[in-house]
Amino acid sequence: MKYFLDPFGCVKNQVDAENMMAHLNNAGWECVTGAESSDLIIINSCGFIESAKQESINAVLKWRKLFPDKKILLAGCLAQRYAKELPGILPEADVFMGTGNPAQIIQAAEKTRYASFNSQFPAIKKTTHNPELLTGERPLLSLPGSAYVKISEGCDNRCSFCAIPLIRGGLVSRSIPDIAEECRSHLSRGIKELCIIGQDIGSFGADMKNENFIGAEIGRNNTENNLPELLNAISALDGYFWVRLLYIHPDHFPPQILDLMERDKRFLPYFDIPFQHASAKILAAMNRNRLLKEPPAEKYLELIESIRARLQGAVIRSTFLLGFPGETEEDFAALLDFQEKAALDWLGCFAYSREEGTESYSMKRRVSAKTAVMRKQIIEEKQISITEKNMKRFEGHEIEVLIEEKINANETDACGGETIWLGRSYFQAPDIDGSIVITGGRENLKTGVFYKCGIVASRGFDLEARVL
Repeated sequence: MKYFLDPFGCVKNQVDAENMMAHLNNAGWECVTGAESSDLIIINSCGFIESAKQESINAVLKWRKLFPDKKILLAGCLAQRYAKELPGILPEADVFMGTGNPAQIIQAAEKTRYASFNSQFPAIKKTTHNPELLTGERPLLSLPGSAYVKISEGCDNRCSFCAIPLIRGGLVSRSIPDIAEECRSHLSRGIKELCIIGQDIGSFGADMKNENFIGAEIGRNNTENNLPELLNAISALDGYFWVRLLYIHPDHFPPQILDLMERDKRFLPYFDIPFQHASAKILAAMNRNRLLKEPPAEKYLELIESIRARLQGAVIRSTFLLGFPGETEEDFAALLDFQEKAALDWLGCFAYSREEGTESYSMKRRVSAKTAVMRKQIIEEKQISITEKNMKRFEGHEIEVLIEEKINANETDACGGETIWLGRSYFQAPDIDGSIVITGGRENLKTGVFYKCGIVASRGFDLEARVL
């Protein structure tokens, strides 16, 4: 039996997809690159905000229209969040499976083998709150040389706008030995970059007093987090590789990790810290600044300054949420002021999505969608010059680049008749930041390998380089 995977959502969802693929492959299923040659189409859906939900639903409708006789399995966050409703309102899918246990993909797939066309099965819900993450050599959907390591599932932050706890439940951390073993496995297969991910990795281990915590003994008396202990365990691994930390809630940032980064240069001075806003009123309504006794904008600027003072070349990415209920022009002005003072290297912006089941769903003084989008555009336009200026500081520097893709001269006129390569350096996370464009017509580079390069020019968000 052959399956085709159509993935949606974030990189945490991607890890789930990789684990589902591993279970299917081990059970004798074959992954194919085209839906037309498959027996089963699997859509690993996103259910976070309205636009993402609609994208996943549209994928189901598209595949059903193109292949009316094939079986379709809707997995992932959308299927988890609407486990009761979807079987009755989306007959185009044959089977539904939630997020709790990737191993259930075998049971779900087997159901499609023996069912008649369009037989509706109940959604397969999660049976455990223990994240089932394979530590072996699972297929990787990431760019060459890079792998995502999910260290926890769920979230206890309970931001008032966020549906993640509704879908993924509360925080459940993996054990440090288990995570270290997964990292060791990735490195043994030639991976050069370990991207440490979770809903909020700064909260890693905060659930350890819960009976469901999975075996991490190190730092058991620490009531806040175990991230420094985890990173120390990864630091003990042999070899040269990058470690990139993604998604640290600013209220849970453990300053001890700066000590480790000073000692071990394999830990990249790249920080993804989603501040979301700078207005004290809005952050309080978002349920995000519970631990701060001083104005959040000032505290956040102090955090940024402390990082930059400790680590030369530190790079900071963040996320802003525009149009949250009650956001006034004064609140928006505070965010603009924070943006200018913070001078963030990278920034992602999102307009508020009103999600049923969240605390903010029933909040009054809603901001119109038009106003939210307009404010988002203003922030994005302002960020262009900030990011471009920040990227110019790398001109003339020698940096390490992880090669990801070759673009032949005949594939695009932009190559100017020569072969170019695309890659990333330490200040660029996979898929979301700019690229290093390596020119000079080199034909003998390898993807997933580090090369020393010299930056010759900045081109907007991208940098042009030559291999040294």
